[in-house]
Amino acid sequence: MFVYPDAETVPVGIVVKRTPGVTRWAKWAWRATDVLPGAGPADWKVLRQEGETTLFHAATLPLTLYVSDTEAYAHELAAREPSIYVILRQEGSGPCPLEAHLVTASPYVAQDYSDSGEELVEKVAMPGPMHAWISAFVEKHHREEAFVKRRRDRLRTDRTEDGVGDPRISQTTDVYRAPARGKAAS
Repeated sequence: MFVYPDAETVPVGIVVKRTPGVTRWAKWAWRATDVLPGAGPADWKVLRQEGETTLFHAATLPLTLYVSDTEAYAHELAAREPSIYVILRQEGSGPCPLEAHLVTASPYVAQDYSDSGEELVEKVAMPGPMHAWISAFVEKHHREEAFVKRRRDRLRTDRTEDGVGDPRISQTTDVYRAPARGKAAS
């Protein structure tokens, strides 16, 4: 584990499951199913194969916790099933067409990636030791921000008629009048 003044990082292995596709357009269905805290480097190493279903240790990525994101981590830890989010990207069409792009504990970052529609965002159950590590990080760094209600200024804006006509042009009647009919253009 690497420790920085405002962040902590641990390597996390990404486990991806490949199953036969259910449509004729997709030969395979891919899904991140697990994370391995403290895993060593890997590049699509086969972990287990049963029939046509294969589990791969796709990659090992750093999971970094930032002090600025403690609210998001606290939100995820309070969920019924705390999770880690794995972001996968389509890279080519070979035997392993996905690239493990990012692993995060922030549901807000995961939402940002899922909004784009370009990446595959998978929610994976958070292992117990990782839950303890993230909880300790949140306890150490999280500071609740008090809600401050915004107050209006006391300036009365209802007494002036801003935007009603041009003040440089004298108006003898209502500025919203219809144009006069019957005048010939000269």
